[in-house]
Amino acid sequence: MSMEQVDSDQPTAGDGDKEAPVASPPKGDSNEEGAGGPGKQHQLFVAMEEVLDKLKLLNYEQDLIKKSPSYKPIAKHYFAIATNSGEQFFMFTSVAAWLIQKSGKSSFEMPQEHDDPNATVSKILNELRSIGADVDFPPNKLKSGAGEQCVYVLDELANAALKGTHFSWHKAEPVADEDEEAAGADEAELTAEQFDQEEDEPELADDDDDAGFLDLQGLHEVGGGGRLNLDGEVTKEILQSDTDAMAWKLEVERVMPSLKITIRQDAKDWRMHLEQMHAYRGAIGETLNQARPQLDRLSNDIGKSLEKITSREKYLNTQLESLLAQFRGAQDRLAENREKYREASGGVTERSKTLAQIADELDQIKQDMEDRGMNLTDGAPLVKVKQAVTRLEQDLIGMDVQIGVIEQTLLQSQLRDRSYFSQDMYGESNY
Repeated sequence: MSMEQVDSDQPTAGDGDKEAPVASPPKGDSNEEGAGGPGKQHQLFVAMEEVLDKLKLLNYEQDLIKKSPSYKPIAKHYFAIATNSGEQFFMFTSVAAWLIQKSGKSSFEMPQEHDDPNATVSKILNELRSIGADVDFPPNKLKSGAGEQCVYVLDELANAALKGTHFSWHKAEPVADEDEEAAGADEAELTAEQFDQEEDEPELADDDDDAGFLDLQGLHEVGGGGRLNLDGEVTKEILQSDTDAMAWKLEVERVMPSLKITIRQDAKDWRMHLEQMHAYRGAIGETLNQARPQLDRLSNDIGKSLEKITSREKYLNTQLESLLAQFRGAQDRLAENREKYREASGGVTERSKTLAQIADELDQIKQDMEDRGMNLTDGAPLVKVKQAVTRLEQDLIGMDVQIGVIEQTLLQSQLRDRSYFSQDMYGESNY
């Protein structure tokens, strides 16, 4: 069993899960974030730029920004650097909710500024887990509205939104540049014209120089080794040159510069390319002949090293068989524990959501109790009752006085009537 087989047999942390996302989830430890160095910070900015490009592909400026004046266009590195946590958190939750709606869940409600941050973050993380993304950081990391975790969440939701809208890339079709083709054609025509002109010039020079030479072909056609005189008659004589050899050499040296033809090297000439190919081929052959022994020696050394490595692997596999079995078992247990942790974390999220609802109901009950307590301790109704009782007592006193006056008046009227009655009775008896 080789080391490659051991590696392939080892279970990974994601065995049995869905396909892992492209971007790795960020960790929650702040020390790990700071230990990444400037390269990790640069990677955060690059990821934010990719998120912004995906939002532009989803046409967020038309579909989201223009819905409400509270939404503002997102800058290039808006969620990478923390500036205004309240504004960034509201914008982050709004963009995340819009992406969730784009991914196919149109019933997801857009967050409001007065909503509970914990409940909003919990809903977003639940939707993130439902699409198969890993969430290995605490929800509090998202409350700042910026940072590596926020960019990761938006990137995963943007990928899901692109899949939900059936977005696909199309192969780019290159457009032929007519100006470049026309310029190339004009250049080719000029080169051909110059080449024709250069070829015509030597021909004219040759025609001028041919006037000073004998026509040997015409002499041969005359035949018989005859000689043509000025009158055109053929003379049967032996041809002998009457030109001095030294004068002939001087004449040749004088006209030699005029007989030279200079051919300009053109980069587009196939002859030049062919010569370069032959030169390069020769240079490659020489270099290969020089390097072949070294390459052969290196190949032999590599073969010997591979044999040693193979034998060492076999020895290690036999020695570490039990440890590898234990390691595979530990990997299996780790995968099971991670699955249990994921399930438990999902239960914690549901319980925290229920706890948030109960806390809201408790706050409402406390508010109602405070209102009722304020009503019970309020003395205004009692004061009003006392004032009413005082007015009633005053009214009773007034009524008693009126009753006494009326009784007194009634008594006086009865007395008068009685005196009148007695007078009437006594007056009649006297008669």
